[in-house]
Amino acid sequence: MELFLQTLLNGLLQSGLYALVASGLALAVGVVGIVNFAHGEFLMIGAFLAWGASAYLGVDPLLSLPLVAVAVFVVGALTYRVSIRHVLLAPELNQMLLTFGLGILLQNLALMLLGGNTRTVTTPYQGSSISLGDLSVGGPKLIAFGFAVAILAGLYAVLYRTNLGRQMRAVAQNRRGSQLIGINVDRVYLIAFGLSCGLAAVAGVLVATLLFASPTVGLVFALKAFAIIVMAGLGNLTGVLWASVVLGVSEALVQTYVPGGGGWSDAVFFLLIFATLVFRSYRGTR
Repeated sequence: MELFLQTLLNGLLQSGLYALVASGLALAVGVVGIVNFAHGEFLMIGAFLAWGASAYLGVDPLLSLPLVAVAVFVVGALTYRVSIRHVLLAPELNQMLLTFGLGILLQNLALMLLGGNTRTVTTPYQGSSISLGDLSVGGPKLIAFGFAVAILAGLYAVLYRTNLGRQMRAVAQNRRGSQLIGINVDRVYLIAFGLSCGLAAVAGVLVATLLFASPTVGLVFALKAFAIIVMAGLGNLTGVLWASVVLGVSEALVQTYVPGGGGWSDAVFFLLIFATLVFRSYRGTR
């Protein structure tokens, strides 16, 4: 029983990071209406900025988090202004090719400028652990979970308690109707896309403290974020929370109880996507 509870705890803590990554992607899909295949690369940028702040300035990655979020928000807003806005009314294939190409561009720029080696961040709390009765959890993982929960709570407060959030939800439901009542849709899109990229960068900071920074570090997290938003329903921010818990706990259970589970855990999100699509197809035929 103790092993089972420890596994559940590990999965729950991991789900906080997954929810943070997926919320940014769901925001781009739900509000802007574009599937951003470069989402993982914005996470990668955040991870490298956190590493750079630690390696060259001696700043704890968590202390650099607000500056990283703002910096990548600006990068995301500029990306929207320069490229994304011009394909919003284009066929979906054009949108997919644009963001896919953008992801390749950012990843290869990182490879050329920084090389392919992984970069690790050393923090005073890196090897710490906290006991919760018979259970224990690593300090960095618990801190990352706390930051993820706080940031997600802030995001939901913005969406449901502010005028900007109401505008975003109105645009997500009906773009033309929002224009008719005086909402600046282009401005809402710019903020939403910038916020989506900023959330990815914040997740990247947490990834740097838990794992490492590398040009390809965002790929796996982006794939898992896609799995989560498919399970939750595209653009469904509320569903992202439970879908993240399902993915995090499922991975933890596989790692613990399946022989060779470390390798199988990377395939869990594909299996969950498959199961979700089959279930929805079955319901649609009834």
